[in-house]
Amino acid sequence: MDMLWNGWGDPARATSLPDTVTGLLRDLLGVRPPEAEPLALEDIDVPAHPLAPAAHRALAAALGDAAHVRTDAETRVRHTRGKSTPDLLRIREGDVSAVPAAVLLPAGHDEVLAVLRVCAEHGLPVVPFGGGTSVVGGLAPARHGAFVALDLRRMDRLLDLDPVSRTATLQPGLRAPRAEALLAEHGFTLGHFPQSYEWATIGGFAATRSSGQASAGYGRFDEMVLSLTLATPEGTLDTGRAPRSAAGPDLRQLVLGSEGAFGVITSVTVRVRPVPCTRVYEGWNFPSFAQGATALRRLAQDGPRPTVLRLSDETETLIGLAQPDAIGSGTPQSAGCTAVAGYEGTEEDTAYRREHAAAVLRECGGTPLGEEPGRRWADGRYSAPYLRDALLDAGAFVETLETATFWSRVPELYAAVRDALTATLTEAGTPPLVMCHISHVYENGASLYFTVVSAQGEDAVAHWTRAKHAANEAILAAGGTISHHHGVGTDHRDWYVREAGPLGIDALRAVKRRLDPAGLLNPGVLLPAD
Repeated sequence: MDMLWNGWGDPARATSLPDTVTGLLRDLLGVRPPEAEPLALEDIDVPAHPLAPAAHRALAAALGDAAHVRTDAETRVRHTRGKSTPDLLRIREGDVSAVPAAVLLPAGHDEVLAVLRVCAEHGLPVVPFGGGTSVVGGLAPARHGAFVALDLRRMDRLLDLDPVSRTATLQPGLRAPRAEALLAEHGFTLGHFPQSYEWATIGGFAATRSSGQASAGYGRFDEMVLSLTLATPEGTLDTGRAPRSAAGPDLRQLVLGSEGAFGVITSVTVRVRPVPCTRVYEGWNFPSFAQGATALRRLAQDGPRPTVLRLSDETETLIGLAQPDAIGSGTPQSAGCTAVAGYEGTEEDTAYRREHAAAVLRECGGTPLGEEPGRRWADGRYSAPYLRDALLDAGAFVETLETATFWSRVPELYAAVRDALTATLTEAGTPPLVMCHISHVYENGASLYFTVVSAQGEDAVAHWTRAKHAANEAILAAGGTISHHHGVGTDHRDWYVREAGPLGIDALRAVKRRLDPAGLLNPGVLLPAD
């Protein structure tokens, strides 16, 4: 199934806002219904594909079948940009300025290499495309003119499973739910469950350094990766042949987070773990965000660490975003801040960690809310993007951004980003509601995930661009990283350049010149285009 072309996910799961929420948006934020209905797919004016006949023939030969070079309007629209709110607003207005000339469907590593050779010969930029879930402009190259989208959906197999070493080798186009199903047949799980889980792919997880909602227990995706194979215009790069090595710098780290700018990931070997016997999620309430953050830090540093550990601030708790399926249901939301702690594993291990973590949470001022809030979070954790679509339909603007820093800087970073968003959007005449939660924890720090809701105003994309730039400046000034798990794309690129520094960027440019001499791979993504 393809994702909804002008929204998120499965069209059959689209939701609508309760009248109570619509009224709240109107009264609190001045949200008004859009003046015009979004365009239908068949009404989008897509220009004829500009692929030269010689290039078309060469690509068909590389893929073994002309059917795997798709140039129809619908397929090209479905591969235009990603799923950020600006992306959706643009496509809903019929803006196809970033539409690919063709969509290519390779079946394996050799076909990817062949396609890259053809594209180099014909000067065609290439945008690798997995689940299409990028929210940072990672699928719209900066270079003007014709480009092709390389859709990896046919590369969707479990290539190898080693139950003794507990490793699995997966192709990049494998969507996360299918990967979990294939591993479960052998009694294993990857344990990687980001909010994009239902649609994102293995290759995308690696290319963006994804982090799942159970990262406290299973780790980030980049921590799971043991080896990768990368297809480049200059040939094949194989990285990683042992769990750990002292044989020079770890080349895996050049590929992880490279967002298709250095090559196309064609296989990933990851560590897997046994499917847990028990899963238990529970809610806790804290009087303040600061007290809740202290509790999370204690568990992250001294243990026992839950598998899932997250904390909503007062505003997010009040609105109910910690339990998206409860918004507008009439269910009273707690005052203070809601935390969710989840435990997965054997019954004995789960019971031990839950009991001893509860002692720490209570000591830090937490009050147990029982399992219902935890279950509601688990049941609704993939529904927030559908809620975003409903808010857009109602005339609201909603977007997210995230960052991370060391524990000692969390309070300053939290205040700086919230203040920057509030001030900028208020000045634009669209005062916002700014919510935040700690979504991932580490021994030395944590990530902050912000959700912003406001009226769309006269030019929602321009309003958000100014606000996002202000937030990015605040992040760097407060010592945060420009992205914890969304990636760089084009939206964060200029701030990433500053974060990495001139010498660091020059080193990455040297790598790109060696692997992609013509600069055709995702130009303008991660690094400025030449």
